[in-house]
Amino acid sequence: MKKRAVILLSGGLDSVTALAIAKSEGYDCYSISFDYGQRHKTELLAAEHLAHETGVVSHKVIQIDLRSIGGSALTDDIDVPETEQQGIPITYVPARNTIFLSIALGWAEVINAEAIFVGVNAVDYSGYPDCRPEFIDAFEKLANLATKSAVEGSAIYIRAPLMNLSKSEIVKQGTALGIDYSETISCYQADAQGRACGQCDSCRFRRQGFLDANLMDPTRYQ
Repeated sequence: MKKRAVILLSGGLDSVTALAIAKSEGYDCYSISFDYGQRHKTELLAAEHLAHETGVVSHKVIQIDLRSIGGSALTDDIDVPETEQQGIPITYVPARNTIFLSIALGWAEVINAEAIFVGVNAVDYSGYPDCRPEFIDAFEKLANLATKSAVEGSAIYIRAPLMNLSKSEIVKQGTALGIDYSETISCYQADAQGRACGQCDSCRFRRQGFLDANLMDPTRYQ
């Protein structure tokens, strides 16, 4: 049987690159997105389109209401900062990756997947604590303590192939794998047409990545 992987797919640049890497390594890919109360749904539409375009076996959208706890500019009535912030920025969503990976882990068990791919990055990122290698390592240990499949001898690996890459390195690798980044949406406050604001942290890191890679930025801006 061909090896299987669950891919966390947000519709953004990093997650679709992680998906492309998983496919290039020979995995049958099962993508999962989350409608968690984020500011806009255009990224979910982008994720669905990208999943179809890349030929995943199955794509799921899971609904979780993180607006009910708030605490982030992405899930609460808090303005998204348009200048660089010190410390962990207000766009951090409390426990988001822990929740997402836990649900992905459940699906991985059901379909007998051996890996979960997530596009977190510890180089060009906003300082989120759940994007660090220590977090990924700890969650992998948890996954192999908490699951029936692991206890019975089938380990589940948490793969973060972008962890130590700069944004320009990510863009170069994804371009080499044939990704059309114009289809991706990374902006924290994209409009209803999926056009990026060009001002938030995510937009700034993305734009600089294309600039440093000497590649045209295909992002649609407002």
